[in-house]
Amino acid sequence: MFTSWLRNAAKIQNKSQITTKCGPLIEQIRQLRALRAVQNENNVPATEDATTQQLASKQLKSHKEVALDFGNRDAHVPSFNLAAHVNKSNTLQQLLKLGVDLHSIERRKGLGEFVLRLDFEQNVKPFLTFLVDQGVSPDDFGRMITKNPLLFKEDLDDLKTRMEYLKSKRFSTEAQQRILTHNPYWLMFSTRRIDRRLGYFQKEFHLSGHDIRLLATKEPRLVTYNMEHIRKSVFTLREEMGFSPKELQTLIVRKPRLMMIPPDDIVERFSYIHNDMGLSHKQIVQCPELLASREFRLRERHEFLKLLGRAQYDPLKDLYISPSDVVQGNNFYFVRNVAKSDLQTYDLFLKTR
Repeated sequence: MFTSWLRNAAKIQNKSQITTKCGPLIEQIRQLRALRAVQNENNVPATEDATTQQLASKQLKSHKEVALDFGNRDAHVPSFNLAAHVNKSNTLQQLLKLGVDLHSIERRKGLGEFVLRLDFEQNVKPFLTFLVDQGVSPDDFGRMITKNPLLFKEDLDDLKTRMEYLKSKRFSTEAQQRILTHNPYWLMFSTRRIDRRLGYFQKEFHLSGHDIRLLATKEPRLVTYNMEHIRKSVFTLREEMGFSPKELQTLIVRKPRLMMIPPDDIVERFSYIHNDMGLSHKQIVQCPELLASREFRLRERHEFLKLLGRAQYDPLKDLYISPSDVVQGNNFYFVRNVAKSDLQTYDLFLKTR
């Protein structure tokens, strides 16, 4: 009896100790259960949530359909698309008659809008009259305007002054016409700038007045070309290729376009001509067209002549072939007149090399 009483007393004591230790934890559990019950009361039923999602999906789909509906909208025409304005613009119609390439103009930023704002009678016709007075043929108007429509932005008195400058430097009428038609940008440069450019070439290569006029007439673009590029080309020809001042002078007058070719390309061509074809500096100066020709074209023709045993460029030996003949004409001319072969053999050679 007494023993059982002790056991019950021990159990009661253990329970009270457990309750004392776990009291805070039990209280926290009760609070969490109460919060969960409140959340369950406030939750929307699953069916209602699904309905809300369906409505939102329908609204999004409706918005997309509206955004993709182009049926009743007007076509958007970019402002720089000159073709869309031709029917309404007398200026554009007249420019087309002159042979101007409007598509080429509109591809350059801002030029399309500039041309569209021109009035033919007030802004264009006076310039055309000026060009005719300088001896420019109307057949060249289209090409000139396509290259440089900003010519109509210049002052006519300034243009007349620039042409007077050419006359004062004793450029012939034919030379003036060639300069204008081959480089319409020339008229955009003031007489002071042109004078500095011509003075640079004259001083750098020790050219006479006749030579400087010949250079400017042969390649009018060179005078208005990027001067930094020209200085790099001169350095390449003189220092990297080893042309003497006299050789360089002759080379530039005969083929001024060489200074407009990227220097790396000229070095590559010179290396092949000088090392593989075995031509001296003197021979290259006599035939500057070699440096103006692409390296792969030189390689193809020289290797074909070498295969035929005709790659002989020494004028003192038999079967001499002038280096200039190697780069002249199309493939048919080269095969028939230089290589003395037929086009079929040359085509087969190109396929198997």
